[in-house]
Amino acid sequence: MLTRSRRPAVRGAVVLTILVAGCGGQDEGTPAISPSGPPGEGGTLVWAVADRVVSADPLGADTRSEEIATRQVNEPLTAKVSPPFDPERSVPGLVRSARSSAGDTVWTFELRTGVRFQDNSPFNAAAVRANGVRWLTTAAGRAALPGLVAVDSPRPNEVRFALSSPDPDFKKRLASPRLGIVSPKALQPNTGEGAVLSHSFRTGTGPFEIRQRTAALTLLARNTNWWGGFASVDLGPALEQIELRSDPSPGIRLAMLDAGEAQLADELGRVEAAQAENDPLLSVLPGTEGSFLGVERSVRGVTSAREIPALSGAWLTGVNVAG
Repeated sequence: MLTRSRRPAVRGAVVLTILVAGCGGQDEGTPAISPSGPPGEGGTLVWAVADRVVSADPLGADTRSEEIATRQVNEPLTAKVSPPFDPERSVPGLVRSARSSAGDTVWTFELRTGVRFQDNSPFNAAAVRANGVRWLTTAAGRAALPGLVAVDSPRPNEVRFALSSPDPDFKKRLASPRLGIVSPKALQPNTGEGAVLSHSFRTGTGPFEIRQRTAALTLLARNTNWWGGFASVDLGPALEQIELRSDPSPGIRLAMLDAGEAQLADELGRVEAAQAENDPLLSVLPGTEGSFLGVERSVRGVTSAREIPALSGAWLTGVNVAG
């Protein structure tokens, strides 16, 4: 088994930084600790991010850190899913099929049946309609979908969106992490009219749920009732937990990666990326606006830094990571 070298002085500094940052935050929830294991047998993926996760609302996600967190919890309608050990296989997510009419001004989506939110309420056209109403009646929603003018549900498993002008890319727009579907039970009011997120836990249909939030840590735990996790679908996830550890310093985030404290280090600068590239156990993926994602080679299923990955398809090899 390959083991990453440790650098005690750096590791100690990183741990101290995390503890100090965490002291000022409000603790939400209790962590469920799960050690790293062999491929497909659980484990914890640690992602060093630049900003703390302040908002658990996908529509209010203003930072990359918040988009990473909410993408795992609240699935966008038209995103596809790939399993951890067969990345070439792509399965439709919450939408089984889509069709446009009236010159791409009306889009109709057939929804996956048998899906439930993490709060055990049903995912159906009524739930999607409530989200659509929210997109229509909030500033953040209108900014994300400026052409949307109406939403309805002709059938229990079908939802229809009307646009002010033709948009052949509307299906792709609905794959944005900001448009992750939220349980109406988590909205206030639950009709979606001008709604705000009323709580942070068990809000989506996704493979992970938020289990804890502090100033320096957001802990995501596996949703054991995820629709994609059943044997008939077999989409994972292979991970038991995801830890998003925040520190504003790209140097500290690289140090966490270098010391084995993290397997992913987000929003690295060019200097940090060059240092990571010189390590044979690390790789670097180009991101947006000149940033880079540092990746320990134990990670499988993360192939791009330009998009927010669905970590249901990620897993760890036998490289040891810090507990």
